[in-house]
Amino acid sequence: MRRYRGSESLRAAAFRSPAVTIGVFDGLHRGHAHVVEHLRSFAERIGGEAVVVTFETHPMAVIAGAPPRPILSSEHRLLLLERMGVDAAVVLPFDEAMRRMSYDAFVRDVLVSGLGLRGLLFGYNSNFGHRGEGTPARVAPLAATYGFEIVEAPAIQRSGAPISSSRIRDSIERGAFEEAAAMLGRPHSVFGLVVRGDGRGRQLGFPTANVDLGGEIAPPAGVYQVIVSLRGERRVAVANLGYRPTFEGGAAGRPAAPVLEVYVPGVDFDFYGEPVEVEFVHKIREERRFPSREALVDQIRRDVASLGLS
Repeated sequence: MRRYRGSESLRAAAFRSPAVTIGVFDGLHRGHAHVVEHLRSFAERIGGEAVVVTFETHPMAVIAGAPPRPILSSEHRLLLLERMGVDAAVVLPFDEAMRRMSYDAFVRDVLVSGLGLRGLLFGYNSNFGHRGEGTPARVAPLAATYGFEIVEAPAIQRSGAPISSSRIRDSIERGAFEEAAAMLGRPHSVFGLVVRGDGRGRQLGFPTANVDLGGEIAPPAGVYQVIVSLRGERRVAVANLGYRPTFEGGAAGRPAAPVLEVYVPGVDFDFYGEPVEVEFVHKIREERRFPSREALVDQIRRDVASLGLS
């Protein structure tokens, strides 16, 4: 999948009769996947390619000053869009200038001049442009002027309610993985870079990868069975997500944000700076403070053994 960042990187000649859809796509849940499927079919029908236009940050960060915590970072979104078969993704900043851009200016300057738009797909009840005025009805005259087609994707629901990113956030924060997975269409995962920690896991005999969550929403603190995707391989692993109470000395010394440490038996992590995806399977136990290093090591051994790992 080709990736473009910023409108200045766009030129219509780089795209082949593109069918385009626009959105934040936080979570890339089943509703979003439904839109992407329609986009790919639309692109195939008009003999073009499927292009997604998305935003680096959530628009509510500018509109309301209080964005929801992201389910996916922009890089995680792009990874999943690529897996869904999107041909190209355009990531635009959502700043004050973007907030004030009218829908007709967005169509003219970004979609037509920048992409050479041939088809525009609206997700269910979606819009774009200043004050959300770019609805299918209002964009229709522009489609006639510039020569592109408009299509609308129908909504899909689960348990009688539309699938939404807010419902998924709530499920993840409660640790309701099956509920979240049913709406996502895949297990909940986080994606980030392996960063240097304090080396304590190695000292205990369990070298871990410290994963920078990049602001992505995470489940409650605890010890989890996970599946790690690194360098094209998927491995069953044990992860501790939390505040390391055995070593951090209580509330005053605990990290400001939860720390994700992943132990993959047989892998000595020296992959600093490399991306890793961590898929949550189920919770093994709560995170707790141990009276000694030895007690903690014994518990980690039991956690690993409980999964049939060694």
